Amino acid sequence: MPETFDLIVRGGTVVNHAGRGRADVGVRDGKTAFIGDLAKSDAADVVDAAGLHVLPGVIDTQVHFREPGLEWKEDLAHGGDGAALGGVTAVFEMPNTEPTTTSVAALHDKLARAKGRMRCDHAFYAGATHENVGELAALERQAGCCGVKVFMGASTGSLLVKDDAGVAAVLGAIQRRAAFHSEDEYRLADRRGLARPGDWTSHPEVRDVEAAVSSTRRLIRLAREARKRIHVLHVSTAEEVPLLAAAKDVASVEVTPQHLTLAAPEAYEDLKGRAQMNPPIREARHRAALWAAVAGGLVDVVGSDHAPHTLEEKSKPYPASPSGMPGVQTLVPILLDHVNAGRLTLERFVDLTSHGAQRVFQIAGKGRLAEGWDADFTLVDLAARRTITDDMMANKSGWTPFHGRQVTGWPMLTVIRGRTVMRDGVLIGDPAGEPVRFQEILAGA
Repeated sequence: MPETFDLIVRGGTVVNHAGRGRADVGVRDGKTAFIGDLAKSDAADVVDAAGLHVLPGVIDTQVHFREPGLEWKEDLAHGGDGAALGGVTAVFEMPNTEPTTTSVAALHDKLARAKGRMRCDHAFYAGATHENVGELAALERQAGCCGVKVFMGASTGSLLVKDDAGVAAVLGAIQRRAAFHSEDEYRLADRRGLARPGDWTSHPEVRDVEAAVSSTRRLIRLAREARKRIHVLHVSTAEEVPLLAAAKDVASVEVTPQHLTLAAPEAYEDLKGRAQMNPPIREARHRAALWAAVAGGLVDVVGSDHAPHTLEEKSKPYPASPSGMPGVQTLVPILLDHVNAGRLTLERFVDLTSHGAQRVFQIAGKGRLAEGWDADFTLVDLAARRTITDDMMANKSGWTPFHGRQVTGWPMLTVIRGRTVMRDGVLIGDPAGEPVRFQEILAGA
């Protein structure tokens, strides 16, 4: 008798650790149950994937969904909708909310807020401060926590651990990999007076290359002294690349689609406040170095650093305008456009958006399109041509820095634990995202 499944994704080109090739995928009880020829099998739901590539579900390991406290910019529901529309199946959300996610109670509050409201699966970072070092060991062991986040340079919000003693204390208190915003707050403070009112091209002068390089150099030294693992977020400079290449014993590396796509000064001249983020969009030589780091295997993951502010806030004259831009919904289309342009192979895309996240953060059951793993799939049409526009965006602030950009390659279907949550740009069903699980937490339990 032919096997039956809950879902069959039929006739697509599967891209996974085995390479790429045409295959059907059978799903049962939210897990991938079979990859191969299912022509004689049936399912309650059959997806015709002819002409599409079936990828492991994309994981965005850096988003700011602004809830609680900043919901006029973004919230968990809108952020989760944007993720699903963009082909993203799971997100890691950052702690610089109001109140900050610096206690077990605050983490549990976020998990409760997400239940029944987020379409995508999710985990939350715990924020490190000087005051909560004693709580970090308990915090990082909580179910649904993706790790500890440290701001060495000030950005949106109040979280900051700028001194070596503070960073060393954080590293000494934890066991899991910690994520770092690596800019030197002392240098940033010294250079704030260099901001030219109304001139966004001065942003990368205020937050200059040395602010990032000196911070990352310090961070690598402190991680080695503590014998702890670090994850350096949104790397933006050519000068950090050789430092991090020599530190793979302790450091993993993230880059963003924005730093791989935009360049100064043109981005600031064209987009003004929409181009402002921390660390800044820099000159083209830095973008070229980041692409070389991607090609050379140094970069482990691409995260969107989705961080919306309202257009009213972004239109304030620099430096009154806040830093941050939306990105979770455009991560896949922007990277697929780079695939079509020959800058990235589809296999490397999968590694940067699924496999790398699973390796770096030791995600349990996600990040691979393989039998026994969660049935999380991102189905894409590599030939689809679309123009990205503000009115496509689900984010509460209603815009994207890529408004008007034509791309080739588009997410057509998002499947999370065997449930189709987006098809052809339409959200399907009620939000049913669940907390992401981590091997180190399960092992400790």
